[in-house]
Amino acid sequence: MGVAETLTAWPHAEHSRFIDVRPHHWHVQEMGRGDTLLLLHGASGSTHSWRDMMTNLAKDYHVVAIDLPGHGQTKLGSRHRSSLTLMTQDVQSLLDHEGWKPKAVLAHSAGAALALRLLQTAKAKVPLIAVNPALTPFKGLTGVLFPMAARIVAMSPMMVNMVNRRMSDPGQVVSLMATTGSNISPEGLSLYAKLFRNRDHIDGTLLMMAQWKLDGLLADLPRIDVPCTFLIGENDKAVPPSSVRSSAEKMQDANVISVPGYGHLLHEEAPELVADQLRDVLRKYT
Repeated sequence: MGVAETLTAWPHAEHSRFIDVRPHHWHVQEMGRGDTLLLLHGASGSTHSWRDMMTNLAKDYHVVAIDLPGHGQTKLGSRHRSSLTLMTQDVQSLLDHEGWKPKAVLAHSAGAALALRLLQTAKAKVPLIAVNPALTPFKGLTGVLFPMAARIVAMSPMMVNMVNRRMSDPGQVVSLMATTGSNISPEGLSLYAKLFRNRDHIDGTLLMMAQWKLDGLLADLPRIDVPCTFLIGENDKAVPPSSVRSSAEKMQDANVISVPGYGHLLHEEAPELVADQLRDVLRKYT
């Protein structure tokens, strides 16, 4: 599936543009004016997951959402730069190229780990608002076998094609979304189904899963002084709420807000609620 086909009827396509900053061909969306807010999705997501929040936040801010390398419409320039360390470097290069200096970062799941590394590396004490942040690695045998399986699949075009065909089944998408503990709209399900028909997106997701290691970040948590607010959907079946609380307890300035009744995709289920929480946080830093 090509760029033009994927962006047809894609949320906020009129706000999309493409930027070449080595090594990737980036897809970004931006709208609004004022202080810049950077939005980072998680593994297997894309800018579409912020669709409702972007229009809400753009009333007061300059909102920038990017597709991470290999995700959505951002084309990988290298298959070996999907690790946390290298992705951090590449996202920072994009920010520098565009002159974006975020006043806050809003991130989801694995995007929160990336946000922490970005802010820590830049020594920027701007607030991070993270929705169900995934800051710890898989436990036990799964922690070894899952990345290994992703690596095997990502290295085999035939296996990537097989996963792509399987995810083209709408029933598989519904089943996958059910594992998040969230109830998203039919529009949201349709967008994920469309996204998962993009072979490059499946390939990029698998590469990220294969190369993503959080051991270094976990060791650094006690030294990170970025002001953090973690929003936890108590129905999250993808990232255990207990793991988020455990991560927050290790950090210098991390506040946890529990949101009953929602799952891993809290920002898609309740975008106004998350936007309100973000504004509350920003009022403390202005």
